[in-house]
Parts: sequence; C-alpha cells; structure tokens
Amino acid sequence: MKFNYTIQKAFSISLLVFIFSCEKKNSISDEVTFIDRIPNAQTNEFYVSNRAPLAPSALIKLPVGAVKPEGFLKEYLLRQKDGLTGNLGEISAWLQKEDNAWLSPDGEGKWGWEEVPYWLKGYANIGYILEDPKIIKEAMIWIEGTLKSQREDGNFGPKHFDGDNQDFWANMIMLYCLQSYYEYSEDPRVLELMTNYFKYELSVPDENFLEGYWQKLRGGDNLRSVFWLYNRTGDKFLLELAEKIHRNTANWEGRDLPLDQIRNYYEVRDGGEVPDWYRDQVDWHNVNHAQAFREPAQYYLLSKNESDLEASYENFKIIREHFGQVPGGMFGSDENARPGYADPRQGVETCGMVEQMNSDEHLLRITGDPFWADHAEEVAFNTYPAAVMPDFKALHYITSPNMALLDAENHAPGISNSGPFLLMNPFSSRCCQHNHSQGWPYFIENMWMATPDNGVVAALYGENTVQVKVGDGTEVKIEESSHYPFEEEINFELSMEKEVKFPLYLRIPAWAKGAAVSINGELAKDKIDGIGFVKIERTWKSQDKITLQLPMEISTKRWEKNSNSLSIMRGPLTYSLKIREKYLKKDSDETAIWDSKWQEGADTKKWPSWEIRPVTDWNYSLVIDENDPASSLEVMHGKWPKSDFPFTLEEVPIKIVAKAKQIPKWQLDQYGLVGELKDLPTTSDQPIVDVTLIPMGAARLRITAFPYLENNQ
Repeated sequence: MKFNYTIQKAFSISLLVFIFSCEKKNSISDEVTFIDRIPNAQTNEFYVSNRAPLAPSALIKLPVGAVKPEGFLKEYLLRQKDGLTGNLGEISAWLQKEDNAWLSPDGEGKWGWEEVPYWLKGYANIGYILEDPKIIKEAMIWIEGTLKSQREDGNFGPKHFDGDNQDFWANMIMLYCLQSYYEYSEDPRVLELMTNYFKYELSVPDENFLEGYWQKLRGGDNLRSVFWLYNRTGDKFLLELAEKIHRNTANWEGRDLPLDQIRNYYEVRDGGEVPDWYRDQVDWHNVNHAQAFREPAQYYLLSKNESDLEASYENFKIIREHFGQVPGGMFGSDENARPGYADPRQGVETCGMVEQMNSDEHLLRITGDPFWADHAEEVAFNTYPAAVMPDFKALHYITSPNMALLDAENHAPGISNSGPFLLMNPFSSRCCQHNHSQGWPYFIENMWMATPDNGVVAALYGENTVQVKVGDGTEVKIEESSHYPFEEEINFELSMEKEVKFPLYLRIPAWAKGAAVSINGELAKDKIDGIGFVKIERTWKSQDKITLQLPMEISTKRWEKNSNSLSIMRGPLTYSLKIREKYLKKDSDETAIWDSKWQEGADTKKWPSWEIRPVTDWNYSLVIDENDPASSLEVMHGKWPKSDFPFTLEEVPIKIVAKAKQIPKWQLDQYGLVGELKDLPTTSDQPIVDVTLIPMGAARLRITAFPYLENNQ
C-alpha cells in the first residue's frame, strides 16, 4: 500500500508539473498574436492623437528625443554633426546671419528662402536627439528669430514672393522646425505663432493663395501642420483652412490630365509623342513627387473618403510603374522623369530620397500600413547611404542604381541636369546641400510609435533606446540591440519601476518568411509569414526580454519592364557589384555649379570635392539559378566594424560571392554614363568568374541591376 501510495503521489506531482508547464507554455503563446493592422478604436491617453472630426490616428508620433539611437544610427548623427550638417552655418551663404531675412523682424534680407529651414529641420533635431547644447544653442538663434518675425497681420518669416503673390513654401518647411521645437520644449509661443499665421492664411483670397510652382505642388506640407495644430488647440477655423489648402493645392488625384495641367517641364526621348500615361500625374519632378504624392492621403484624415487615401497609393505605383523598375526603392527621375529615360543609370536627387523617407513615415502614421515602414527602410538602407561621402562632408545631387563613375563632367542629356551633378561636392546643389540633414534624424524619431490602445510599436528597426508612456501611464524604457539590417536577430529589453500591462507590437516585414518571437528565452510564436505586426499583450516587468528573428533569405527580382534586368536581395538589403574605388580630390571653387554660394571668408580648401573612379571592371552579369538562388550565391559574414559604420567597401560586415560573366560591349557611353541595358547583347562567351557583391548602401560605385543573359546558368 505504501509503495503504491508513493507511486501514485509521484505520478500526481509529475502530472501537476506537466499541466503547469503546459499552462505556462500556452499562456505565453496566448499572449502573442499576428495581426494585419493595429486597431485604432481607442485613443491614446498620453500622446497627442487626431481630434474629431479627423479620422482616428492609426499610429502616433512620439516627441523628438524619445528615441535615442545607438550603433550605426548614432554614428550617422555624429558624422552629420561633424560634417556638412554641423558646419553649414559657417560655410553656406544662405545660412549667414548678416542680412538674413529669417532673422529680420520685418522679413527683409538678401538670404531668405528654403535653405535655412531645410537645414534646420535636421540640424536642430540632431541637437535634440543627442542632447547637444552647442547645436541647440545655435538652432535657437534661428528659432527665436522666426518666433520674433511674426507681423501684425499674422504672417511671419521672409517677405518672399512668387510673382505678385506671397510664396508660402519656405514657411511650410519652417513650420516643421517649430513643431519639433515645441515637442522638445512645449514653448507656447509656437502655438500662438501658428494660430495667428493660419488665421492670416485663411484671410488670403483663393486666387492669391498657393499660386506659383513649388508651393502649389507642396501644399500637403501646409495641410500637415494645420492638422498638427488642430490636434493641440481644437480651433475650428483650422478645418476650414484645411479645406482651402486642399482645393488650392495641385491636383494629385488627377488622372488623364490635359498636358497644360502637368506643371513641370517635360521632354520625350527622340522627339516622340507624350504617352497617355504621362497625363496621370500632375508633376514629374522627382522631389515634388516624393514629397507631395501623399497629399490626398493627408486630406483623407478630414474627408474620410477612401478614394483620397487610394490616390496616394496610386501615385506611388504610377511613377514606379514607368520609372521605378529599379532596385533601391526610388525611381529614375534625375531632375524630371522623362518618357524614354527609365534605365537604372537614371537617378534621383538626394532631396528626393529624404523626402520619400519622410513621406513614408507620414503615411505609416496615417494608415498604419507596414508597407510604408518597409519602404522607408528600403530607401534608408540601400539608396540614401551612398549618396553622401562616408564622413558626411560632401554629397552628390544624383544617385543611380547603376553608376560606375562619379566625376566632375557634364552628363546631360543622359541625365536631365547640365553640370557636374555626379561629383561628390559640399556645395552642389544648394537644395540637397541643406535638405539632406533631415533623413536620419526623422528616421530615428519614427522608429517607435505610440498605438491607440496605449501601447507601443517597433515600426522601424535598428539599435536604439526609447522612453515611452504605456498602459496606465507608466514610463517604460526599451533597449533595442541589433546589427539589423545586416543581421537577422533583434533583441529588446524592458525596464520600468513597476509591472505594467500593455500591448507591444513588432513589425513583420513583407520579405520575412518564418519569423519567430521568443519571450525571456522561450519560443512564443514561430513560422510567421506575411506583412503585419506581432502583438504581445501581457503584464511586463523589468528585465523582460524579447527576441525577434527575421530570417534573411536570398531572393532575386526580375525587372521585366527594364530590359529584364536582375537584382539580388537578402532581407531588407539589396546587393551591388563591388567595384574598387579611387578617390580624386578636386577644388570645390572650380567644380561647384553656378548657384553654389559660400560665405565670405569660408575656407573652401577644407571642403574639397571628390571624384570616384573605378579601379576594377564593372561590366558583369550574374550567372545564377533563379529557381534556387541560394545555391548560386555564398553569403560571407565578417566582423562588425569597430567604427560602428558599416556603409563602406572596407568595413561592410557581409558580402556575397557570386558567379558572373563579363559583357565586353557594355561600356560607358557618349555621355560618360553606364551604357543602357536595352543596347546590350543577351549572350556572352566570356568565362565564368567569381565576383563579390556588397550591400548597395556601401557601394558609391555600383552595378545593382544586372543585365539579362540567356545563358545565365
């Protein structure tokens, strides 16, 4: 009896342990679900959300400074601080304080258009994020000047006109700067200035409002600021102004437009006719499109008309259908997208890249659609890094997926700009020189967002720390450690003063197959496919840890509409042929374009320009089994660079070895550009050799869209 009782007791204990372990396992997995979109039926209690009658916020921006970058993201900001962004105030003529209209109480002055606010958008935010007192002090000179510039009628800033009408464009950018400053300081003067200014805008007759080129196309930026203020003050007149701005902004929803309504210069290759599809966009300037295509979606917040929202998606698709059949997330527009010029040697302005990233971040907050986060990362990690020198002391105007020479020559009409626009130059061109500063600070600010249910979402990935109020208002610190986008694993550790229940969301990119989430070392959910979010709802405590695995499989992409060219991807990174680079220093006084201007006394010798010339052959196509690309490619993992900066040939931590054949006929053409793919043979009798591919963002010279070969296996 005693023996049987002992066995029975042991069995019971074992059964209880088994049941407990099952319950524990089930409870963890029950805390984790996969959803397409984050619900927005509630309103976040701690961060400013859309106020009725605006559509409810899908995601909510955290104040500037809530996210602190680490790793290469922090290194980027430090290089910007020591590079052009941090020094433009001492070298750019447009940023000189003497006779500057932005610092003038009456708005008069020689220097006073878009350059100051373009630069200040990034410069000031770098200061707020890094908590850099020197930068903040310098930024405050311009912020204070702007706040003191408001005139009796409510207008502020430079007296700048487009013909006979007020030019509202530069003020639209400065409103971004003021809003960031308010997030940082809560200075009530910002709300007062914006309220009075928007009353002034409402008083301007429609026939004189947003009349001109840039401002009419970019009215969506004005609309964004009106909604920002409305969400903080609730002033009803702002909704009337929003309607006015929308009806006076260029028609970004228009299709089959008359040619005289397409507002930009256009040209058709070889004197051909304008194709019918060219009438489906109101403007084809690369920056205008990257910046303004989102205006209908912004207006949707007020109209709640699904066709407005869909119009921005259509705008995105239209330009990529005809000019964006290329890797890296952008499109071949050079200055203006021209029918017949869509080869991957066509490029986009650096301005266009950072404005596209900004638009993606806006649309992510408006829609909650993780597509826009995927795209922001695609541009940020692949196209943008190679547009600037590694030290951030020079950049070029045009960056292309296929470019094998960056020199000081004129490459028009191969690209639509006449001048040395491929050269790495600190002074050319003045828009990108100042506007590039916003790219990384804005990306960092949007890495985490508050959710309507008092939770938080990891929207964009990279190493950082965030402080955010969640649940019952408890402030939680989340440390995100990872070498993403180069590595598959992302780790999160939470810290807080007391336990708190709230939902934490992790974005699952479209490219990730078989993603997995572990909590405190225990697998909670795996085999996750499809774009969306993992939702983890539980009571969290300090030192809780999450691991997100995003398997990075090699994939290929055929650009059928661009000569059937081929690109190689692994996770969020696209790969380019590694071309050894030779840097040649040039005198910026001699190579800058006509509208480049620097302050009197600026030492241009400290700010040279750079040509980058190829040392190794670049005219290869890949030999690959597209049914099983991984079998043709060998991934080589290296050490993470001590510099924490992986975007150079020497320090990139991952490479791919591939088989390739040279195409001897593929050379630079008469314009000094990579020859167009359509002119190449589809066979090669050259021997198969090994070549190295590196992440596109580390390759300032690169071939990323490889020519089609019939015998590519």
